[in-house]
Amino acid sequence: MAEPRRGILRENEPMAEHASWRAGGPVARAFFPADLADLANFLSVVRHDEPLLLVGLGSNLLVRDGGFDGTAIFTHGALNTLRREADGSFFAEAGVASPKLARFAGKQGCAEAEFLAGIPGTVGGALAMNAGCHGGETWRYVERVLMLNRSGQQIIRGPEEFAIGYRHAGLRNSTDEIFAAAWFRFPPGDVDAARDRMKALLERRVATQPLALPNAGSVFRNPPGDHAARLIEAAGLKGTQIDGAQVSEKHANFIVNPDGAASASAIEMLIGRIQAEVAEKFGISLVREVRIVGDAAGRSGPEREGV
Repeated sequence: MAEPRRGILRENEPMAEHASWRAGGPVARAFFPADLADLANFLSVVRHDEPLLLVGLGSNLLVRDGGFDGTAIFTHGALNTLRREADGSFFAEAGVASPKLARFAGKQGCAEAEFLAGIPGTVGGALAMNAGCHGGETWRYVERVLMLNRSGQQIIRGPEEFAIGYRHAGLRNSTDEIFAAAWFRFPPGDVDAARDRMKALLERRVATQPLALPNAGSVFRNPPGDHAARLIEAAGLKGTQIDGAQVSEKHANFIVNPDGAASASAIEMLIGRIQAEVAEKFGISLVREVRIVGDAAGRSGPEREGV
């Protein structure tokens, strides 16, 4: 028999309040688990055909204005265990912010974790998309991962069980599991050097990215041998706007929502325009990094809260 739910379940939850773009329609149901055990219990009782959407910091996500007819699971603030194991590895649950893992590893005298400070999301998102920047990639440092399946069972898997590529990682032989946590191993380093490198990387981010405005990070993957930002700028698209959504003047691979007034459809239309014009002028198809889910048409429903 399943344990009583300890987390919060809400209906018709507006995603504009949770996504870093400050745009997006509602999700039919939103679950905020109390911890990993509570999430496992929830998965064991939810319908097996229920569409699930994992949300960390909402920094790489756009829910269309019509909303998502399923359950969004919010991991940040719940799956937040972070510790150093006796064997020297680092255990981080999926809701831990990537910069927090970077700082923790650096303070423990490890090197090469600094790149995680530049990823504005959680460990779960970093695992799912093999997030990286400044020459580092998440799965280069993963020893094993803890997965949850739709029955709430916890399964430990190694990297060899995943197809891992540029901005993507997925299980080879299963589709019903989600990332719950991972064990990372970083090489030894110097605490002061790690701190200085993180400081330099963050200063570079502030100088080159529109962090003061609502955004979702890099919108497109870099094509082989080139940079999406260079192509977008060369196409003359810097500053281009559609109904409040704007190609950043500071970094062309960012779309910003300066006044928080842009709809999800406006952002998606601007994404499409960028792809079309870059393809027409350079013959290159830009691939999205950001995940777009949900329906374009509007829907409505009652809003309730449960515990």
